[in-house]
Amino acid sequence: MLPALTRRLPLTEPMDEAQIRKVDDASMSILEEVGVVFRDNIALDDWRKAGARVDGETVYLDREHVRELITTIPSRFTYHARNPEHHLPFGGDRAIFVPMTGAPYLRDLDDVRRSPTLDDLANFHKLAHMLPSMHSSAHHIVEPMDHPISHRHLRITYSSMKHSDKTFMGMTTSPKNAEDVLDMAAILFGEDYLETHPVVTGNCNGNSPLVWDEVMLGALRAFSRRNQPILCSPFVLGGANTPASTVPAVAQLNAEALSCLAYTQVIRKGAPAIYGHYLSTVSMASGAPMAGTPEISLMNFMIGQMARFYDVPWRTSNTLGGAKTLDAQAGYESATTLMAVLMAGANYIWHSAGWNEAGMHCSMAKFIVDAEQCAAGYRMAEGLRWDDFDEALAAVRDIGPGGHYLGHAHTIENFQRAFFMPTLFDNNSYEQWVADGELDTPTRGLTKARALLEAYEEPALDPATDEALRDYIARREREIPAMDALNNTH
Repeated sequence: MLPALTRRLPLTEPMDEAQIRKVDDASMSILEEVGVVFRDNIALDDWRKAGARVDGETVYLDREHVRELITTIPSRFTYHARNPEHHLPFGGDRAIFVPMTGAPYLRDLDDVRRSPTLDDLANFHKLAHMLPSMHSSAHHIVEPMDHPISHRHLRITYSSMKHSDKTFMGMTTSPKNAEDVLDMAAILFGEDYLETHPVVTGNCNGNSPLVWDEVMLGALRAFSRRNQPILCSPFVLGGANTPASTVPAVAQLNAEALSCLAYTQVIRKGAPAIYGHYLSTVSMASGAPMAGTPEISLMNFMIGQMARFYDVPWRTSNTLGGAKTLDAQAGYESATTLMAVLMAGANYIWHSAGWNEAGMHCSMAKFIVDAEQCAAGYRMAEGLRWDDFDEALAAVRDIGPGGHYLGHAHTIENFQRAFFMPTLFDNNSYEQWVADGELDTPTRGLTKARALLEAYEEPALDPATDEALRDYIARREREIPAMDALNNTH
């Protein structure tokens, strides 16, 4: 695995100080005058006890109160994996790539679009484990449709833990599901370890505009109480649930994120939290969500500036595509977003591999190609290398006019790291490409996926820990009704 990315390139920051403060003031005014709906009685009681004004389900937050609360969010921390070699410094100029999650379909190793199974999910976790640019095994990269909905979170979490020794994500599909994930993390690492070490990431999606619901808030409380990072993520469809204008949309999104970030500190002061968002713009012609648009890039640049203004780490979405296959549209959209999020300075770069069809499917081929593009982006964001400057200049004197460097000692020593060499793109002559079978990028991606899965070796998991996890799953599956089976009987 590549280490956590340390960015060394200048950030793209389109707002000046006055404009940052203008967005901040607009967001704080929304919190004070419009308010945010928390559809959860526990959260409403928490806010009352914290001193906020509550009217029905609407919470009105004073800007100074918000500023005070978010100051206790750690700006930096370290993710801990079960393999210490995969620990990840996080925040500030450090970034990590995380695969996509949530796809109800996949495009499989034969590039067929179909419903996923638990075995398909395991294959994606294995690929995430083996791909150097992926820093996490995530969680439900695809939905295992062959398993009861009410039990899926258990099997998904086990697959994340079992097939990779990198950090992972935890299901937040209900408060109790989140508790199950955290209980399993405690089995894997130890309850006391969770108290002082971030090991698993949850996600709390908002209902834009300006609503947080009971399910997400309950899951947030589960993660924050046990000192585990939670992504505070407004779900933005620009122009549909935000104003149809880039800067005001960010002002609303910023207010939503701040309200959630502040609530994590009401639950537990000092708990890690991440300024999040899911960001898309909506076609004003059809209402369909779009990926890779200029406004998405601009909003990412702005959100990065706002997160740094508040000194909190932030999450974005990466390599998003709306195409139905791995075609030129998917490539252009994904590349545009990848470059933007790197230049915006994002820390938690989610949906970094596989996303297509607006998230409706995860493509095996795109998963592999996206991961290689993340590695290329990683290399770019590392910035310039100066460590061999003198030796390379000496080679100029050795070779002189009209020569070549291919056999020089400096080239022999540095050729593997001199220039990023993609393995999934073809740069040979046309004649060589024909001789090699006229392979396109999706075919090469699928070939690479098959080779990786054939070479996969499961990372060792302590047998006693594995047994304890399996026992926990078995007990919880006895306790939780298999809702799919119940529904089929009525």
